Amino acid sequence: MAVTRDDVIHTAIQLLDEVGLDGLTLRRLATELGISAPTLYWHFRDKRELLDAMAEVMVAEYRQGTAPIPEDLPWEKKIAESLRQQYRAIIAYRDGARVVAGNRPTEATLPMIELFLSRWIAVGFPPAEAMAMILSLGDFVLGSALEYQSEVERRRVQSPTTQKEIWAKMEAYPNLYTAATERMHAMQEDRRDSFEYGLSLMIAGLKLRLAEIKAQKKAEDAGTSASD
Repeated sequence: MAVTRDDVIHTAIQLLDEVGLDGLTLRRLATELGISAPTLYWHFRDKRELLDAMAEVMVAEYRQGTAPIPEDLPWEKKIAESLRQQYRAIIAYRDGARVVAGNRPTEATLPMIELFLSRWIAVGFPPAEAMAMILSLGDFVLGSALEYQSEVERRRVQSPTTQKEIWAKMEAYPNLYTAATERMHAMQEDRRDSFEYGLSLMIAGLKLRLAEIKAQKKAEDAGTSASD
């Protein structure tokens, strides 16, 4: 049976979870599929194009398994939940952040991007600024996911003794030790990790920026009416 493009993508994702991104070579993927390495180039020009397709499928499959975002939510909660889903989709796969980093949208993802962008424009953000905000928030989501997965890997390979030694050395720096201790306790109490905290700051900033845009537009409209 001929190997399809979908076969290549899903086998690559399975292999990713087994060996990580560093172990996901085109030669190894071809062996897993039972084909020759050059045959892969019928489906993908290079590994980067394959990673773009993998990123698309990873996020899409995760979203399919989650409930749709209610349309009656306030705009900021819709955006926050969409970013939250993207973050969770990335960290659901081993090295997911590294796969997504640097990817470019494929044709299949354009409808979702259009929908996401329309939510921003509908509440009053100019299209160009809305796009700039989406890209900036995308960097935040990806950076948070990369840091999370790096920390998971660090804890896997680093002994508990080493972690205790680091905490002991921080005691010589009172501000750092107090801040780190209080942050750890706060996270244990309200279960908010760095991503959720950062997301809340981002959303607060968006609300302030929207208020500025609306106030500026109101002032411009008032000035136009006065000149008439």
